[in-house]
Amino acid sequence: MSKGANIFQPFKKINDRFGHQVGDQVLARVAEVMKQTVRKGDSVARYGGEEFVLTLPGADKQAAFEVAEKIRQAVENVTWNGSLKVTVSAGVASFPGDGQDPAELLRHADQALYRAKAGGRNRVLTFHALSCLNQA
Repeated sequence: MSKGANIFQPFKKINDRFGHQVGDQVLARVAEVMKQTVRKGDSVARYGGEEFVLTLPGADKQAAFEVAEKIRQAVENVTWNGSLKVTVSAGVASFPGDGQDPAELLRHADQALYRAKAGGRNRVLTFHALSCLNQA
């Protein structure tokens, strides 16, 4: 099983510039793109704010990365009104290599997500447990 934490941006800027109604429409459209991209049996859930969690039963890390990358590309290619540009950053963690329980998987997916955002956004990164151990 793999989990991915996705965040699209610049969500605060979307709300500030275009209003919360447009922000809500963007949330709904991104969720729709995600649901169209995942496999039957996968789940997409809003985790809070502009974050979503994908649960991909039976998917290894590579398969989860590919799903997240398809979502990233699909959202990037959506035609939005006017000058609105929406991108997705995602972090992927996979059981059992990256965590033994849902909380640990989510925490590690979040760490990969934050590395993706720090590295320039609009990208998908996987969590590598060994690299985190080396940094400790």
